[in-house]
Amino acid sequence: MVFPVSGVKTYIFIPPLVALVVSFLTSMGGVSGAFLLLPFQMSYLNFTSPAVSSTNFLYNIVAIPSGVCRYIREGRMAWPLTLIVIVGTLPGVFIGYYLRVLCLPDPRAFKLFVGCVLLYIGARLLYEVSGKASAGRSGMQTLEAKFRQRTAELKDRGRSKIAAGLPPEAVVKTLSFSLKSVTYEFWGETFSFSTPAMFVLAFLVGIIGGAYGIGGGAIIAPFCVAVFHLPVYTVAGAALMGTFLTSIAGIAFYSILPAEGGLSTSPDWLLGLLFGIGGFGGMYLGARLQKFVPQKVIKLLLGGLILYVALRYIVQFFG
Repeated sequence: MVFPVSGVKTYIFIPPLVALVVSFLTSMGGVSGAFLLLPFQMSYLNFTSPAVSSTNFLYNIVAIPSGVCRYIREGRMAWPLTLIVIVGTLPGVFIGYYLRVLCLPDPRAFKLFVGCVLLYIGARLLYEVSGKASAGRSGMQTLEAKFRQRTAELKDRGRSKIAAGLPPEAVVKTLSFSLKSVTYEFWGETFSFSTPAMFVLAFLVGIIGGAYGIGGGAIIAPFCVAVFHLPVYTVAGAALMGTFLTSIAGIAFYSILPAEGGLSTSPDWLLGLLFGIGGFGGMYLGARLQKFVPQKVIKLLLGGLILYVALRYIVQFFG
């Protein structure tokens, strides 16, 4: 099948199938998977114009709601964190659009920049799994100990392996929310972060995500875990919700705002919808199974994926 907007030629089942697998793996860490789908489109489908960024945004809009709804139903949405992420990333997406079409139309140059950013995040996230990084993190250690204890208890009762997840009472409870800081409780442990610092991070992430079409979840989720030391069980939903709303803004900017030099910036609607359909199913399954997977496994998985993409971005520039 040939997609007339992008010129992509591929089997119609390939986009949804690839999106299903990618989104299932990445949504457990609060990442939509767009950061992996974009290099797939560029490297394997030869879709390299700035319109590939807006098509990625379209994938996010279709795929993310299933995962977000699951996190809301299970009470694992950290709403203050979600609000700060949304408020910070929206203006960044606007700047990111012009950065992409005016300053960095060459995908090779911009992929180098994003590769350097993701290289740091991926390396930092993998470092968090090491014994040195976990020293002194009593809250996170206690959370992991509770997870292991519950897993052992449920296995001793003869229940199925899939049941060894978080209990129903493991929900996010906001304790305080101000312009200075946010504090919330999750499964008996207390976590907090600086409101201004999170806003600045979200703004910078919005610029990068707006330019590349990744929504920002691939960047902000690992930062929340690695730098702000928040549990990934509570970060995932907020990152996905922020990515969803900023992707709507990204679609609007790429479809309405003018681009110099006759660059094609509007999304390939059919291709994006096919990716989104596959992502919708993968996102739901990932959100459903996330609570059954220890944080260490999620960190290793997400860190490894990000590091892999980062190295590919960097190597392609010098190749």
